[in-house]
Amino acid sequence: MSTATHGGLTRPDQSPETGSAPAPRGGVRTAIGGKIFNGFSHVFLVVWAVMVIYPLLWVVMSALKSDSEVIREPLSLIPAKLNWDNFARAWGAGHLGSFFLNTLLVLAGSVTLTMLLGSMAAYALARYEFRGNRLIYYMFLSGLTLPIYLAAVPLFKGVYNTGVALPLLGPNKHVMLIMVYVAWSLSFTVFFMHSFFRTLPTTIAEAAMVDGASHSRLFFSVMLPMAKPGLISIGIFNVLGQWNQWYLPTLLMQSVAGEPKNQVIAQGLIELSVNQGYKSDWSGLFAGVTMAMLPVLIVYIVFQRQVQSGLTAGVGK
Repeated sequence: MSTATHGGLTRPDQSPETGSAPAPRGGVRTAIGGKIFNGFSHVFLVVWAVMVIYPLLWVVMSALKSDSEVIREPLSLIPAKLNWDNFARAWGAGHLGSFFLNTLLVLAGSVTLTMLLGSMAAYALARYEFRGNRLIYYMFLSGLTLPIYLAAVPLFKGVYNTGVALPLLGPNKHVMLIMVYVAWSLSFTVFFMHSFFRTLPTTIAEAAMVDGASHSRLFFSVMLPMAKPGLISIGIFNVLGQWNQWYLPTLLMQSVAGEPKNQVIAQGLIELSVNQGYKSDWSGLFAGVTMAMLPVLIVYIVFQRQVQSGLTAGVGK
């Protein structure tokens, strides 16, 4: 083995062809292990994508089948004929249009109030020190540990008693459902936005205060726009959670004879499945599920990058 000289001989730890040090054995093992891990991760992602995409595609294609095809060939993805009238029947005869309108009215009020009240509470708890700060924060967090099913009876009695005194806030009223949604969503909203507001730079807030900004102007004009990624992320979560909520509307928005139906989309899908008595309208049900699924899917696709940036902003900062 040759020794290292300036005359062109290589060092003992160098390759004769390149003159560079060979890769250590540990590095080779690490590279092989990384390739194996990447291979397994890619296989897992492919399997996961199939598990997610196939059910969605199956629901959409089943919405275009006839009832006989749904029963005879339930797993087939190619219908013999595209039955677009299933959507019209679900929208009209199944009253899905009115359920959509009720859901949009409820979400417009509940999500707006949840985001406004939740961000205000989270900002005050994250940026101001006062007596009882941590106690209030932990009281909000305790709402995450309480299953809504345990509060069903007192919640229904409270709503009923409130409706006796204030008919606008009684059962089967949109206003009461909006208030219940806000109370149900505040815990996670405050928890999420509290962590996000703590990552925002203090120097900008101090500069705004030096320039004469009040606390309310500082919040609405400076801090809230800076928290836009977090607001979009938690807003999407609230929309998805309240759009798919079934238990609370079923508890508080029950159908009463002689009164207009105020049920939301989740209740409408249940009613759509049995709207023909003993003959279930399977194709109409799949059409209704497809129409209920598409809005939230579109919302997530449109705001996908904002959601990801909002979730990673706290880590990045």
